[in-house]
Amino acid sequence: MALPSRCGRVAAQHILQGLGWQPGHRLDIHPHQEALVIAPVKDGRHRVGSRGQLPLPASARRMCRMGHGQPVLLAALVAHDLVVVHPIGAVARLLADLHIEVAGGDHAC
Repeated sequence: MALPSRCGRVAAQHILQGLGWQPGHRLDIHPHQEALVIAPVKDGRHRVGSRGQLPLPASARRMCRMGHGQPVLLAALVAHDLVVVHPIGAVARLLADLHIEVAGGDHAC
């Protein structure tokens, strides 16, 4: 979990270290359903920040319903060399659905 800064950057040093992405590493960032997918590309518009931050562009955050001041869940898909950023609302919905399933499908948790 991380809290994006006012300018839309999120600290991700541990995730970046696991992926081997260094400051300046070029990135492509695009929405996929309710999440942002971040992938390394040679000619990417975005870059890993000098302090190990990932940029989360405002337009992409809006498309994924990532509200200002709300935490996000960062997931590294190391085998695919990707980072997926989930808004807290989507995480809450996924967990609620899982809890209903665990409870037998008929009960709210």
